[in-house]
Amino acid sequence: MKMPPALSIIIPTFDEEGQIGATLDALGRMSGDFEVIVVDGGSRDRTAALARSRGAVVLAAERGRGVQMHAGSRVARGATLWFLHADTLPPTDAAWRIAEALADPAVVGGNFEILFSGTSRPARFLNQLYPRLRWLGLAYGDSAFFVRRLAYEQVGGFRPYPIFEDLDLLRRLRRIGRFVHVPRPVITSSRNFEGRRFAPVFARWVLLQVLYWLGVSPARLGHHYGRVPVTDRAGASDPGRVGRPGSSPPR
Repeated sequence: MKMPPALSIIIPTFDEEGQIGATLDALGRMSGDFEVIVVDGGSRDRTAALARSRGAVVLAAERGRGVQMHAGSRVARGATLWFLHADTLPPTDAAWRIAEALADPAVVGGNFEILFSGTSRPARFLNQLYPRLRWLGLAYGDSAFFVRRLAYEQVGGFRPYPIFEDLDLLRRLRRIGRFVHVPRPVITSSRNFEGRRFAPVFARWVLLQVLYWLGVSPARLGHHYGRVPVTDRAGASDPGRVGRPGSSPPR
């Protein structure tokens, strides 16, 4: 009987045919023992077909980033779960870096440094902002969370929140162990703020973040403040529809 892989890479998608190929190709250049699970939220393009053609396991799930990632975790076979966005390119030694971080039994999970592609002013601003957010103890899903399966299951995994599902998981993981930062960058696309007015989008994100810190539930925030033109990587990139905000700083 074939042994299960050490690492399960879970990628939530929605209409990502322009991005998923490059991400899966980058994963194909990685060394290590892993499986790739693409959890699609009802794409209307060739996302699922492209993923299958590159050997990924493709699942269908209700649209929504937290819901999709949790669905992927339910079928994953690896002892470690790695949640990667569809337009995020990992370093070739990522699997080794994850294993190195988890060699410490006190560590339950971690994330990577993140760099935004492009040279636009918003991209430069976010590349300066993210290290400062880390100093505040903040980490977001676009920085490629990895977590021990047992720890993930112990805290209940991703909840089906419309926003801040990543911070919610991070908070629960830190109650049971250490969450560490791997000083190797993943490269993520700056597409989601190109051609948009960055200042009002960022101001809305700051407001949502403050309300979350004050104890307003993610479910309530998503319901009352979700009508903002911010693209969600997995769940709200539908043109012609006003999407819900992602929990990370606007992209």
